[in-house]
Amino acid sequence: MVFRSIISRIITLLCVLSLSLPTIAQDADIEAGKTLFRNQCATCHNRDMKSNLTGPALGGTQERWTDYPREDLYSWIRNSQALIASGHPRAVELWNTWKPTLMNNFLNLTDQEIENILAYIDCTYKGTCGGAAVVGNGTGAIAAAPPKPNNTPLFIALTLILAILSVVLARILSNLNYIIQMREGDTPARRKTLPEILTSKGVIAFVIFALVVLGGYTTVNNAIALGRQQGYAPDQPIKFSHATHAGLQQIDCQYCHDGARRSKHSNIPAANTCMNCHTAIKVGSQYGTAELTKIYASVGWDPSTGNYVEGYDKMSDEEIERMYKKWIADTYVSENGKLDRKGEQLIDNQWKGIVAALTNKATGDDKIFGPIEWVRIHNLPDHAYFNHAQHVSVGKLECQTCHGKVEEMEVLYQASPLSMGWCVNCHRQTEVKFSDNEYYKSYTRYHEELASGKRSKVTVEEIGGLECQKCHY
Repeated sequence: MVFRSIISRIITLLCVLSLSLPTIAQDADIEAGKTLFRNQCATCHNRDMKSNLTGPALGGTQERWTDYPREDLYSWIRNSQALIASGHPRAVELWNTWKPTLMNNFLNLTDQEIENILAYIDCTYKGTCGGAAVVGNGTGAIAAAPPKPNNTPLFIALTLILAILSVVLARILSNLNYIIQMREGDTPARRKTLPEILTSKGVIAFVIFALVVLGGYTTVNNAIALGRQQGYAPDQPIKFSHATHAGLQQIDCQYCHDGARRSKHSNIPAANTCMNCHTAIKVGSQYGTAELTKIYASVGWDPSTGNYVEGYDKMSDEEIERMYKKWIADTYVSENGKLDRKGEQLIDNQWKGIVAALTNKATGDDKIFGPIEWVRIHNLPDHAYFNHAQHVSVGKLECQTCHGKVEEMEVLYQASPLSMGWCVNCHRQTEVKFSDNEYYKSYTRYHEELASGKRSKVTVEEIGGLECQKCHY
């Protein structure tokens, strides 16, 4: 009776755990949904969730699918064409409205990840994400999602519960063996102590097996994630706002990153590119003189006189300090009428910022004059080949395809995972513009099939875009 009572309690506990875990798993993570939306959906769908873009506005999606099982919506998001081919009424209706625009496939998304995306869409649409809603043109501030929950205590608690259950079951097994020995008349019969159970061959073998599995899983996961830095947004030596330059001022990406259209690398612009505008625009709209003076100090340009300083690289730090402090002070006086204590503190703080941005104690570089050491954000592994010109000039891809909506980023971050799977999926879905390139005339069969209506498009995959040596040579 005692054993039956213990076993029934254990079964009850396991049932409670099994019922509670799905509930925990289904709690939507809005912050994770925000990241997934940016990486997977924002290229085609407007971030305000209210306006159409390449694809329809996503606000109210869940309400429009309430007449069908939740799994149908999951199927639509993962593989829309398959659901259309099955004759699903809602899928066919959407296709008839938006064809021939194809929705990308997202076969790797789990149910939980889809729920996260839907939760982010819903709260952005309703303006309940906890911050300012996105404005109609998609250039406003994204609503601040709540912080990602920390599940570590939950995992620790579950591990402890499983460990306790294992010990209890081991004791039960030991007692059952003792009873069997007593019934069969084995002498001497005795119960194993807890230390004997924990140090038995079976327990030790299981622990070793579990450590091998855990170690292997951790090693593989870390190897896959090596070099991945999606969402990486490091502090830069100069606070440069892409939202101001590419968004508000609508400066074309290739004006600064001119290498993107003609070489493998897009190139980080030299300070001389900045000076094309900032010899005239000397005071920033957001940071005043604080950030622009860093550029002037790096190239030796005196904003007070509007000239480059001859022999600037041979000037002492004290002379450089006097020159730029005078500029900052003059600007402050022109804006405020006089130099007060607040102004003096601002001058000192800005000069310290200039020194911190343009010198590097770690490398022993103590010179103000010299190139600005920007922190690299997007970085592919050495064994992967990527050519910007091939994608920008030949493929006619927009910068936002890979880099996200840079024109809305106050602080630049890596929007896409830049993983192999991400690139492969893009090659499977991206249509080749046959009519724009003489090279593609050699694909006579594809041209004939397009002309006859046998095929509607040719993807990068079909012209060898998934061959290993294209990217790994």
